[in-house]
Amino acid sequence: MQRALEQALAARSQDEVPIGAVLVHDGKLLAEAFNLTRTWSDPTAHAESVAIRRAAEKLGGWRLLDATLYVTLEPCAMCAGAIVLARIRRLVFGAFDPKAGMCGSLGNLVQDARLNHRVELTHGVMADSAGELLRAFFRARR
Repeated sequence: MQRALEQALAARSQDEVPIGAVLVHDGKLLAEAFNLTRTWSDPTAHAESVAIRRAAEKLGGWRLLDATLYVTLEPCAMCAGAIVLARIRRLVFGAFDPKAGMCGSLGNLVQDARLNHRVELTHGVMADSAGELLRAFFRARR
């Protein structure tokens, strides 16, 4: 999670919303990313989505079985769906997102029994640090 927080700091330095993601596979760093929605003018360029794309490209396939995704903020519906579709085994996130989070806050897409894949979920890891980084970013913008 520390590495994901470092990615979030990199996002902040580029005036992106400070969210970072790291994908680990077989104990090795597979991909890392931060939000690039403003930089790329792409509403889908969330840290999780960018990391998943990079990992799939690196592995040469879309199934990220046995991978763990670390992300500083609870994923939204789009990212939660991508996590399920990529067959990521485990998701670890920091701060909850009561406005858009779909891994416990507004719903729990990654563990929905109606879907063909469910993700092991751990939350609250370094939540204070991740949450404060986001709060400080938005305070500074006001």
